[in-house]
Amino acid sequence: MVFLLLGVPGLCLAVQAPYSLEKAVAKAAAGAVLVVPVGVHHVHLHLNKPISLVGSPGAVLDGSGSGDVIRVLASHVRISGLTIRNSGSNLTTMNAGIYIEQAADDVDVSGNRIEHVLFGVYLDGASNAVVHANTVVGMPELRVPDRGDGIHLWNDHGCVISGNDISETRDGIYVYISPDNIIENNRIHDVRYGVHYMYSQPDVLKGNISYDNTAGFALMASDHLQVIGNQAYDDMSYGLLLNYVNYSEIRGNEVRDIQGQRDATGQIIAGAGGKAIFVYLSQGNTIADNLLEDSRIGIHITAGSDQNKVYGNAFVNNQTQVMYVQNNSEEWSWHRRGNYWSNYLGWDLNGDGIGDVPYRPNDGVDVLLWKYPSARVLMSSPAILLMRYVQRAFPVFTPPSVQDSYPLMRIPANLRVRADDQRD
Repeated sequence: MVFLLLGVPGLCLAVQAPYSLEKAVAKAAAGAVLVVPVGVHHVHLHLNKPISLVGSPGAVLDGSGSGDVIRVLASHVRISGLTIRNSGSNLTTMNAGIYIEQAADDVDVSGNRIEHVLFGVYLDGASNAVVHANTVVGMPELRVPDRGDGIHLWNDHGCVISGNDISETRDGIYVYISPDNIIENNRIHDVRYGVHYMYSQPDVLKGNISYDNTAGFALMASDHLQVIGNQAYDDMSYGLLLNYVNYSEIRGNEVRDIQGQRDATGQIIAGAGGKAIFVYLSQGNTIADNLLEDSRIGIHITAGSDQNKVYGNAFVNNQTQVMYVQNNSEEWSWHRRGNYWSNYLGWDLNGDGIGDVPYRPNDGVDVLLWKYPSARVLMSSPAILLMRYVQRAFPVFTPPSVQDSYPLMRIPANLRVRADDQRD
């Protein structure tokens, strides 16, 4: 067993067995590069100096089911090329494959496989960390509430979390009280929430993919977020949740096939009805240029969510395009640019690409059915048909709702290549 320590330029020191890996780390000089040889090393490493830990192909660090496998206490540490596995499973002590403490800034964790761990990478107040191109797999034998998160940020800033593949954890990436971070190009599946935000701003959430999760991107109690170019498909409850999210940009995202979370009997769980976007108590946001397709509900807006700009989106083949439960009316267009609606039945006589008749997705009957779902048995009754006729003939009887005065006749070009519906 050989560990190479490169601590001083031009110096190469080979340390032979019987030294353990822990002893090799203890003897390493600041700035050393320690190459971990092939094999399984049962360790609990404490990195309290700026060193690089580089795995040879087949090098495995095994925590034997207790504590953290690696705990980083110093800045300028690099960890790469390793398989890191079998942390403890104690949520109270937050056991992790790699635990990065507050004093550790500028830590780089890249190109590792981190498996059968409670938390994959736990960042506890660190700054300017990079967590890139790792595969993180949790403990699937645990109940979801008993698992940790794939990558957990607590009071961290200036971090870049990119290119990771995360599965079988509680939440894929959890961001709590952590400003000025970039979360981009991660692939997250088979978890509860793909990305979960709480009390964090201003952050960038860009180019991430969520699928086969209970929910895609759960953004809560945060503001000035840039949520751009993400994808959510085949998630259950919702693709994007905005819960008390304000003054944020939600642009260029693609959400498909959100069909609802079902109970053991196959019934849709109340409140988890398959919403591409769910907006709750959120104000001043721009929701633009998103593709919302083939879901039970395209967008659900409620609980005082107003002053949001909604334009340039494509609502394609959702069972209910809009579920709007508010006491004020809203115009969903901006500078004479509205949204594309696959069920729009208007016309465009002058050929300018804008419908000549406003699009109103909901009427009083819709509101009635949302409040009293059992009334659906009356959908084809003369009473319901009369109510809808009266509302069309006398708009004064229509409850507050959404109107798009400039509906687009075609899916916007930037979304057309991604949409299943490519009608001219």
